[in-house]
Amino acid sequence: MADEAIRIGPVLSKDSYLRMDVILQACKDSGAEAVHPGYGFLSENRHFQKMLQDNGIVFIGPSTHAIEAMGDKIESKKLAKAAGVNTVPGYLGEVHDDAEVLKIAREIGYPVMIKASAGGGGKGMRIAWNDDEAKLGFRLSRDEAKASFGDDRIFIEKFIEEPRHIEFQILGDLHGNVVYLPERDCSIQRRNQKVIEEAPSTSLDEKTRRAMGEQAVALAKAVDYHTTGTVEFLVDKKKGFYFLEMNTRLQVEHPITEMITGLDLVEQMIRVAAGHKLQFRQEDIKIDGWAMETRVYAEDPLRGFLPSIGFLTSYQEPPMKEGLRIDTGVSDGTEISMYYDPMICKLITHGKTRKEAIAMMTSALDNYVIRGVGHNAAFCRAVYTNPTFVEGRLSTKFIPEQFPQGFKGVQLTDDKKKLLAAIVGACHIQQTMFVTRTSSCVIRLDGSAYTVDMHNDGVTVDGQNYALDQAEDVSQHFVFAGTVNGQEVAVQQLKKNALGYDVQFEGAQLTVECLTQQQADLIKYMPAKQTINVAKVLQSPMPGAVVSVAVKAGDEVVIGQELAVVEAMKMQNVLRASANGKVKKVTVKPGSTVAVDEILVEFE
Repeated sequence: MADEAIRIGPVLSKDSYLRMDVILQACKDSGAEAVHPGYGFLSENRHFQKMLQDNGIVFIGPSTHAIEAMGDKIESKKLAKAAGVNTVPGYLGEVHDDAEVLKIAREIGYPVMIKASAGGGGKGMRIAWNDDEAKLGFRLSRDEAKASFGDDRIFIEKFIEEPRHIEFQILGDLHGNVVYLPERDCSIQRRNQKVIEEAPSTSLDEKTRRAMGEQAVALAKAVDYHTTGTVEFLVDKKKGFYFLEMNTRLQVEHPITEMITGLDLVEQMIRVAAGHKLQFRQEDIKIDGWAMETRVYAEDPLRGFLPSIGFLTSYQEPPMKEGLRIDTGVSDGTEISMYYDPMICKLITHGKTRKEAIAMMTSALDNYVIRGVGHNAAFCRAVYTNPTFVEGRLSTKFIPEQFPQGFKGVQLTDDKKKLLAAIVGACHIQQTMFVTRTSSCVIRLDGSAYTVDMHNDGVTVDGQNYALDQAEDVSQHFVFAGTVNGQEVAVQQLKKNALGYDVQFEGAQLTVECLTQQQADLIKYMPAKQTINVAKVLQSPMPGAVVSVAVKAGDEVVIGQELAVVEAMKMQNVLRASANGKVKKVTVKPGSTVAVDEILVEFE
């Protein structure tokens, strides 16, 4: 943690993190000799680098020339092509209006990718499959780019279908030495933002790895690059690879490279900035095992990964063990606001094999307690156990292909339900047997009922025996944490109910009822809860700020028509009519701050 914190302004990034003058003053006030720019905001801003340099402060990053040449997505593609690097077909120039967008998109051929020249982190990016999507994508990408980077320049390139997103970390010093480090596969993405990364990639052989790495180094040398940087490629099914962009900064996912190489990349950046030569050569760099990174986000996978805001009412990280790393800046009580990226932490695992790294990750996710905001831990666990992922058959289309109807939650198999019944039943019996004088109960979950009997050797469910060994010092957030038949198992308690618990088990969230036999016989007569009809309103699917409202009272709307745009975490989301109808009332206006499920438009 930092030794000192200096306030640099209000919450909006344009009034704080993008204010170069304020940050410079903070450096002077604190006596800082150098600045590490982190992952975003001004980390790729040449004006910021030069301003620090002019004031005698070291920028722990590349030169102004390199930032200007490679930080600009348009210019970097021109330089890459000149350096002999494979590039994606596209228009290497800035587009200015709808007419130019349509002209270029038609010439390239749909689908196309509309991208912010100064972009990164999935901001200011849209895929367009036709003219209408191209016009909308141009508007949204430009607005997001302006808000995120203060630069609304846009370019267009061909969208490579079903590619892998593979990137190479490069590292150079001020003495002309540049090396590439083993690749990272960042193909698991939603909204063009990385969610799960791994190193190395299952798809590359040594020949392709060397060819890609050497092109990355050639590009770096073309601009006299020093410090860390990332050269990103798209790789097709035949191992053809195309330069995507270069990020002239440290990447969020750098820990997995550190795990398989043993290098501390931030340390290397500081050494380079201090003028030291690299301590190793290309042939010294080896791949040690396999690493995975999960970006745990405050978002709701059941609502299309829309951001979730609020306070972390409870926060407990999984127990530390060899091969596990947790990079975070939150704790109990931390607020996840609507103004910044909703990442809670980076969860990193390292094993001798890919299988071992995956197993460690699923265990860590099972033992990760996050309360107060929605999060994607259950979804990520579902990815890690997906057969296609386990086989290593990845592409940037993985999520839409494997979850074509969206993520609907984890569905347990019958054997897993029986295991869960055994665990919860055993814990319930231990807590109540002195009152009930019985060593059995009925567990109801997900529409099924199980009779659980406890005995000296464990518990039995429908004739199957389970030996439970509860770990010591299990926190209040767990119904059970320990081993069952020798296998590690964790069942989180989300909430205590009158008849049992709401639990989380292997990513699935269920209500588990613990009943006596008499209760089980009578509960079927209880009336079902009625649902509320919200067909006559448009609700905000996320907390955020209203950017625009496209309708007014009395307007006739048709299905699919744009009604409003809501921005959260610097991402703009278009809300459309789900049916034909007539607007009765609009309850918000541009600039309004809205909560999740808040009504924006009412229909007759």
